[in-house]
Amino acid sequence: MILGTFAVIGSVLAFCASDALAATVDWKPEKPVEIILNTAPGNSPDRTARAIQRIAQERRLVEVPLTVSNRVGGGGAVAYAYLNQRPGDGHYIAIASKALLTNNIMGRGPSYTEFTPIAHLFGEHTVIAVKADSPIKTGRDLVERLKKDPGAYSFGIATSLGNVNHQSVGAALKEAGVDLRKTRNVVFQSGALALTALLGGHVDVVPLGPGTVAGPLQAGQVRLIAVASPKRAPGLFADVPTWQEQGYNVVVSNWRSIIGPKGLSAPQIAYWERAIQRIVETDDWKKELEANHHTAEFLGSADTRKMMDADNARLKAFLAELELVK
Repeated sequence: MILGTFAVIGSVLAFCASDALAATVDWKPEKPVEIILNTAPGNSPDRTARAIQRIAQERRLVEVPLTVSNRVGGGGAVAYAYLNQRPGDGHYIAIASKALLTNNIMGRGPSYTEFTPIAHLFGEHTVIAVKADSPIKTGRDLVERLKKDPGAYSFGIATSLGNVNHQSVGAALKEAGVDLRKTRNVVFQSGALALTALLGGHVDVVPLGPGTVAGPLQAGQVRLIAVASPKRAPGLFADVPTWQEQGYNVVVSNWRSIIGPKGLSAPQIAYWERAIQRIVETDDWKKELEANHHTAEFLGSADTRKMMDADNARLKAFLAELELVK
């Protein structure tokens, strides 16, 4: 009788377990999915979104069409507000970068905790570009000149002050004792627009992702005076010295992650986590990372939240030193 009771209990538990497992996968999109961006077309985040769109559709890794929606404004506030107007709806996902953290710390946007982390994709280290005929030859040249006159050169910053692009220059200047409040900064809505301004002679220095500047570098239009990485990059960027090589203990990494609106269910998170993992495992995705000089760093939903928690804590301290915390 006791054995029979245990058998019944075991059957019930097995049923419940299988039912719970089914629940974690019992969701899929039923209408077109929107991939939301807070930047203009043509820059690094936009290329990331369109690569995901293309690979998912060509390989049929997502059952419905995907569209890319560029919603520019407010340093990301417009895009993130749009995303969170759709709580619990798994048909909307967004490309997030470190700007999600920095903007909030500086009082210009929502907290990352207001969204659902889905997956972490990759990291990249910013390069510092000047025109090929610029009198600025190295990162040290730039810093030493600004130590004498913080307003001597202008910076083109995409897409907001205090973000990873600004940090990749500001950290070196801060370490050298330059008053960042006296530097001249022009904010652009994308790295592509900042680069255009540099080539047109409207700004003197532009920090940006390596993928954005690769073409002009190959064409001899720009010179790269520093990279905010712990070691030199291979290939096209092998001759670019790190900040550390030039005497400044500066390493700044950007990243790209996928987030959803607040309130996504476990089945919705599980669906997108699996779909994104399948995308990043393709040869097409690996070629995309190599072409844009990104470092693969896939993490699932739970680990992405841990990564954001840790990075947010570091950034609070970092931006406080840069006197940019509001």
